[in-house]
Amino acid sequence: MFLGTHTPRLDDKGRLILPARFRDELAGGLVITKGQERCLYVFPMAEFTRIADELQKAPMTNKAARAYNRVFFASAHDEIPDKQGRVTIPVHLREYADLDRDLVVIGASTRVEVWDANSWSEYLSASEDAFADVEEGVLPAGL
Repeated sequence: MFLGTHTPRLDDKGRLILPARFRDELAGGLVITKGQERCLYVFPMAEFTRIADELQKAPMTNKAARAYNRVFFASAHDEIPDKQGRVTIPVHLREYADLDRDLVVIGASTRVEVWDANSWSEYLSASEDAFADVEEGVLPAGL
């Protein structure tokens, strides 16, 4: 499980040094793809495969499912981190998430999210009231 907030920097070659806490789980391979709210999702290969299997169950006749799958899979980039825990974020994904130099990398349970530092700050400011106001029935039972 991925937890926590980290603030690495993108180097001049478009590489991200993965937080040390995440490296073991991502060492065998990962997939980076477009996430929602203009962030990037980083999945361990096994989790990406599980999600892909679930997405393939959606009927091809469903327009929204087709659109989601196209963007999700067409933007996906697979990679194995180097010995220093670095991964290259392709230009098209850096542009999508407006990544410059200062990043925020968060653990989001079964995935990692990569955000531009300013975008994360704005998102968090806009979302914290909604987080505090979540009502019963929105989250799974027992929470």
